[in-house]
Amino acid sequence: DVSSPKHGKVDPDNMPHVGGNTWAGGTGGRDTAGLGGKGGPYRLDAGHRVYQVSQAEKDAVPEEVKRAAREMGEKAFKERLKEIQMSEYDASTYERFSGAVRRQVQSLRIILDNLQ
Repeated sequence: DVSSPKHGKVDPDNMPHVGGNTWAGGTGGRDTAGLGGKGGPYRLDAGHRVYQVSQAEKDAVPEEVKRAAREMGEKAFKERLKEIQMSEYDASTYERFSGAVRRQVQSLRIILDNLQ
């Protein structure tokens, strides 16, 4: 069961973590920042294969936990914007322009990776 959202511990070796309730950047777990899990405050990609929990499990997360996760995610987002000296307006403008070329940038990255 989910209890309360948190960032989680950072693995100094960046090992892949699947499931559980401990590691930041893990996949398929609960309560911690990561991918494919449930009840975490925000998405955090550590570069590992993503294991996805079912949508039914995600839907079963209590509303108070979802609300706390959203609030924690929003707070982390605002702190990050402050760190990089960016306003919320700047972020939405960046997202608008970035979203328009996202597919092309991804294609270019794949081409460049293959060339390397």
